[in-house]
Amino acid sequence: QISAGYTPVLHCHTAHIACKFAELKEKIDCRSGKKLEGGPQFLKSGDAAIVDMIPGKPVCVENFFDYPPLGRFAVRDMRQTVAVSVIKAMDKKATGADKVTKSAQKAQKTK
Repeated sequence: QISAGYTPVLHCHTAHIACKFAELKEKIDCRSGKKLEGGPQFLKSGDAAIVDMIPGKPVCVENFFDYPPLGRFAVRDMRQTVAVSVIKAMDKKATGADKVTKSAQKAQKTK
């Protein structure tokens, strides 16, 4: 079972980042895409859902419909694939996006 607060590793292209499931928005039918349930408490194996996720560090991703290679991702936990999905929408500035890495600090100093 997956519920809000779950923190697996997100694999998107070559990036591997811890990511928190902030909110389970709605459970959907994977074949038709129709909404089955709003705000589910948890997801079971075989369920499809729309979920808000917050990455632990900034990551370069895009909307799947605009740029498919950067819009696909896999969710893994304990060496097992938990979910495979696409990015439908994103918020450019979310929690954790204000952290600056060491390499970014060095790049700022050289300018």
